[in-house]
Amino acid sequence: MATVFETVRSSAAILSAAGVDTPEHDVKLLLAEAFHVDLRDVDKAMLMGDDGEHLNSALASDSTESGAWMNAKTTGNTVAAAMERFHSMVDRRSKREPLQHITGHAPFRYLDLKVGPGVFIPRPETELVVQEGIEWTTRHGMYRAKVVDLCAGSGAIGLAFATEVPGSEVWAVEKSERTAQWTRRNLDETTKRYPAIAGNYHLEIADATQMPTLNQLDGTIDIVLTNPPYVPLSDIPVQPEVRDYDPDLALYGGSADGTLIPERIISRAAKLLKPGGLMVMEHDVTQGERLAAFARTCDFVDVVVHNDYTGRPRYLTAEKQEIG
Repeated sequence: MATVFETVRSSAAILSAAGVDTPEHDVKLLLAEAFHVDLRDVDKAMLMGDDGEHLNSALASDSTESGAWMNAKTTGNTVAAAMERFHSMVDRRSKREPLQHITGHAPFRYLDLKVGPGVFIPRPETELVVQEGIEWTTRHGMYRAKVVDLCAGSGAIGLAFATEVPGSEVWAVEKSERTAQWTRRNLDETTKRYPAIAGNYHLEIADATQMPTLNQLDGTIDIVLTNPPYVPLSDIPVQPEVRDYDPDLALYGGSADGTLIPERIISRAAKLLKPGGLMVMEHDVTQGERLAAFARTCDFVDVVVHNDYTGRPRYLTAEKQEIG
């Protein structure tokens, strides 16, 4: 039987040949998923493999301390079965199926969200949208904010905010009933860890761009957080993981430059927010200045375009103009 190091190296070569950007990282995550252990267990086992230990003994000895391997053995998940799962996962990944669809979950801030066909996979840069909202509430001494998450998708933004700012009330809007099934699933999972949010998170199946949506809340909301569809129709993603698996409804901004839907979201946010309230919106790297200018025409002030982790303009913040 191959060592962990050899297994990772050979499988990573398969993913590399298929054009996967991070082949070794993906392989290690899939191996951890197949054996029901942590990523650090795989890393340690790789070192043990370098010394000639085999895959089963390396993972068994390395994971027994945490009980993960013993749990796997007692549930009948043998090494052979785990390896079969792993190779099946690698085969799926080599066909460019998203890693998160294969594992069935994706990390987002302090949450682990369920994802799969029909829902947009949350990205690390979207965590910044939540962070801006949290920092704003802290600066304003506001610990029970009223928040709207427009284009909720998996529920990542709204659920993260609700769990990190206890006592806040969140209204999440999602247009697709299929996607909303994932939102509800993640709400159910999240409330198991954070029971207090059960009565403070409300899901609305509606079009976030339409003025009647949540119009009973107009002028009362402290923060609107949103990651709307914004990919330009003239710039179809090259990566199969995005182009072929993320829902079109969650990707494309409705116009050649992708700003049609974001502009409608800005208009809706302007109505929802009370004077002095905050909007944080993710956007394409090409859209920052245009959307900032549009926000200013909708009575927003202090409009700022911010960079993401890679230094590219990725989201804007804006405050609803105070009356008088």
